[in-house]
Amino acid sequence: MMIKNSRKIVLASGNPGKIREIQAILEAHEIVTQADFEVPEADETGTTFVENAIIKARNAARYCNLPAIADDSGLVVDVLNGAPGVISARYAGVEASGEENLQKLLAELKNFPEQEKVARFICVIVLLRHVDDPLPIIAQGVWEGRILSEPIGENGFGYDPVFWVPEKQCASAELAPEVKNQLSHRGKALHQLKKLMSNMDIGKTAPRK
Repeated sequence: MMIKNSRKIVLASGNPGKIREIQAILEAHEIVTQADFEVPEADETGTTFVENAIIKARNAARYCNLPAIADDSGLVVDVLNGAPGVISARYAGVEASGEENLQKLLAELKNFPEQEKVARFICVIVLLRHVDDPLPIIAQGVWEGRILSEPIGENGFGYDPVFWVPEKQCASAELAPEVKNQLSHRGKALHQLKKLMSNMDIGKTAPRK
């Protein structure tokens, strides 16, 4: 069955930027935020991006009784054995700012030569048709680059000022938003998700037990 345009999907986030980005790509659906349902935040106890995305999507589906989308994203640096990884947003501590996380990353990499600072942004997006969905739809996007020795650019957020984009020969924070969305890990994952959803019947909720 094809997806009906009227069906809602809840996003396990209150981030307005994410909502706009996802709505623009999944235009056949109405994307609503879990904040509209006063959903409590899920504890991200997974050790992988996939696990955390599933945890967040299941939490939203449980409280909203709707299909749910969640993403988990982060920066992976090879010489740091994959760090910051799933704790990218709290690398310097639970209450750390984006700048504090960035500065910790630069400190960890200061003794490595430029050519060894290979890194990539990862985004995993999960869609659950209902809370007990045994076969989640999983999409993944990867954005390859390397880490700079100092921040460049004023756009973006988080690690964008130190993430070098080879195909554009600039930092992610120097890219215009529309260009970044075409290249980024999240943009790639969303387009993959759209293809996977194209022939699925999204929106049919399971009866409550």
